[in-house]
Parts: sequence; structure tokens; C-alpha cells
Amino acid sequence: MEVLELLDSLEDIIERGVGLPLGGKCMLDRDELLDVLQEVRLRLPEDLKQAKWVKSERQRILAEAQKEANHILKGAEDKIISMINEHEITKRSYEQAKQIEAASRKKTREIRNNTTQYVENMLADAETVFEKALATLRENRSIMRTKRDNSAAPQSAKKKQQVETDEDDE
Repeated sequence: MEVLELLDSLEDIIERGVGLPLGGKCMLDRDELLDVLQEVRLRLPEDLKQAKWVKSERQRILAEAQKEANHILKGAEDKIISMINEHEITKRSYEQAKQIEAASRKKTREIRNNTTQYVENMLADAETVFEKALATLRENRSIMRTKRDNSAAPQSAKKKQQVETDEDDE
């Protein structure tokens, strides 16, 4: 399962929790929750590996684009040198070389921009997943602490009431 599916599973477990009267609290299967949380912990490294792969792939694409741009520029330079003898041909060569250079720079910029946008989107998606998981985990911890505190409070209140009853009987 993916991290988002695991988070959905956590949500289902919480929704299936047995409701307790007074306070809107519920009992949850601790082992089941811990199992799903363990799966989340196991899956997060996979998502991080994917983000690292995207980053390295972006760098590879940029290097490839730069290599292609250099190849195009080298080709343009070679073409200019071969046509230098005739003025009209030379003039056209300079214009064509400028167009090729501008086109290659434009293409390089487009590839860089697209790659950067893709990486930013992937990282934003990963960040959203991590934030949702963290919010869910914090909420679950808060619920568990509240349950623990609520279950401890009634027991101490019963003991106090028993002591008061025993004192009244004397």
C-alpha cells in the first residue's frame, strides 16, 4: 500500500472505533493502529527515494539539454567557418547561427523550467503527504492521551468519593 492508502486505513480504523458515552471518545484497536503506523514508517523511505530519483533525473535532463545545446552551437560555429569566404553567405550564416543559438537557449530554458516545475510539484506532493501523515499522527496521539487521562480521572474520583462516604459513616 502507498502512504496515502495507509492514511486512509488509519482513518477507517478510527471511524470504526467503538463510541464511548459522554465526550465523543471511542476505543480503538491499538495493535491495528500500530501496525498501520509501522507500514507508514516503512513506506516513507520509498517516497523519499522517489523524490531523490526525480532530482537526479532532473539533473541528468539538464546536463543532456546543455550537451545538446553545445552540440547545436558547435554545429553552428562549424557552419559559419565553412561559409566565411563569401560575404552574402557569411551574412546569412551569422543570422542563421543566431537563430539556432536563440532556439537552443530557448529550448534549454524550457527544459529547465519544465524540469524544475516537475520536481517542485513532486516535492510539494510529498510535502502534502508528510504533513497529512504528521497531522493524523498528532491527532491520534492527542486522542490517546485524552483517553488515558479520562480513564484515570474516573478511578481517582471513585476513590475520593469512597473515602468521603467512609468518613460520613463514622
